[in-house]
Amino acid sequence: MNDIKLTMLGNAGAGKSALVVRFLTKRYIGEYASTSESIYTKQMTIEGRQTKLRISDPCAQVTDELQKADGFLVVYDISHRASFVFARTLICRLRETSAQMCKRDAETVVFLIGNKQDLSHMREVTWEEGQKVALENRCQFYEVSAAEHCQEVAAMFTTIIRNIALNIKIRERRRPSGSRSMAKLINNVFGKRRKSV
Repeated sequence: MNDIKLTMLGNAGAGKSALVVRFLTKRYIGEYASTSESIYTKQMTIEGRQTKLRISDPCAQVTDELQKADGFLVVYDISHRASFVFARTLICRLRETSAQMCKRDAETVVFLIGNKQDLSHMREVTWEEGQKVALENRCQFYEVSAAEHCQEVAAMFTTIIRNIALNIKIRERRRPSGSRSMAKLINNVFGKRRKSV
């Protein structure tokens, strides 16, 4: 069974927990007062393989979990510009941390999510602004409403999970696997010089 670990990041009130609960239960709960990290798990079948999904929703916005997550969902509220600025800062921090750990740079998958599309009459952040920040920071971008669009939220999470599963598969192909890879490496280095006796 494969494990996929996601971490939700974003300003308080951006709707991180609402998105996760909407995806997992199809229910919408508008108010959360969390003072501790929440961890959600779900068994899924992705690309014909059993997958255990683990979604971490820390109350403190820390990025030291970089090594533990396969992907980050950075959420902001489209009707609250400060949450967008905070999301942009988080993405920059993730990218900086990732660059310092060079080998993981290609493995860190970040998604920028504009939530509360149902409040578009109070919009402070345009779709174009979100898309621009996502492009500048090599992120995928979504804009959804946890309150109104259950199917869109489910489709978004499913696409995100598939993308991460594909990224993990590519990463595993690049990684040497045990003695066979070592034998191949030794053969590549010394094999051409060897002559039959």
